[in-house]
Amino acid sequence: MAHEGPRLPTARGPVSTAVREYLLGSGPLPPAATVAGASAYGEDLQLALYLCYELHYRGFAGVSDDVEWDPELLRLRAALEARFLAALRADTPVHESVEEAIAELLVEPVDGGGVSHFLRDEGELWHLREYAAQRSLYHLKEADPHAWVLPRLWGRAKAAMAAVEFDEYGGGRPDRVHARLFADLMTDLGLDATYGRYLDAACAETLATVNLMSLFGLHRGLRGALVGHFATVEITSSPGSRRLAEAMRRAGAGPAAVHFYDEHVEADAVHEQVVRHEVIGGLLEEEPHLAPDVAFGVGATTLLEDRLAARLLTAWRAGRSSLRTPPTTEMAHIS
Repeated sequence: MAHEGPRLPTARGPVSTAVREYLLGSGPLPPAATVAGASAYGEDLQLALYLCYELHYRGFAGVSDDVEWDPELLRLRAALEARFLAALRADTPVHESVEEAIAELLVEPVDGGGVSHFLRDEGELWHLREYAAQRSLYHLKEADPHAWVLPRLWGRAKAAMAAVEFDEYGGGRPDRVHARLFADLMTDLGLDATYGRYLDAACAETLATVNLMSLFGLHRGLRGALVGHFATVEITSSPGSRRLAEAMRRAGAGPAAVHFYDEHVEADAVHEQVVRHEVIGGLLEEEPHLAPDVAFGVGATTLLEDRLAARLLTAWRAGRSSLRTPPTTEMAHIS
């Protein structure tokens, strides 16, 4: 049965072209040599991996639900993951301990020059719209990739992780689900809040940050890395969200846009403590051998977020769009 989800995006190279055609039943998967020649962080491989992962979420229009567990596609996904994971392990700085990795996250630089600092201090409305379009690939399914880890935890870690996820899903109230709040933010910014709408526009660096969550979440053997990733998100979210809320207010983005980040300032300050002490603490109490994996998850998340920040800030400081799609076409209404 074909699922009526988002439309398939335009391919970005031979690997994603072959995957796209395979999903539509119109061509074979790429040969191993083609996969081996694709850059681990590049547009082609990251889009191909995103296409594979998205079958576990909402799928794509015209693509059969049965393809989610197609053995040949899973073999290809494993090859793509191997290249991505090898690059991450090679490029992620090694921390001596989880405590050292976490300590680095807790230090807010006095003269911070990150994306949230830029948006707060000098960002214009078009910058905020581009940022929301890029981030929509995750925020319109916020918390979903992290839910994969719940069956792989137990005891304190499971209970605490479930409590945080419950908050992410609105505490039982559909109007407070964080993905819903982000859709409202997009509407306030004049963006199309349709799921997957800006996949073609998002850069490889954005795809990689979302793929990382799915990579960690879908593999039991990477459960420690997923916990490290989640801790990084929660620890850095509150101060970053405060700056983004200020940016939205200054730019006149609208109440829903401001509310999304105001909500995360308060919620994530609480979540940080729960994740650090109960999720990580509970996991390592049960499985102390996973400490290097937790530290790796922290480092890999920081690595990819830094790569995305460099992409955005380089473009914006040069007065250019960070989006792949030229402003004169698909994204004209947000520039």
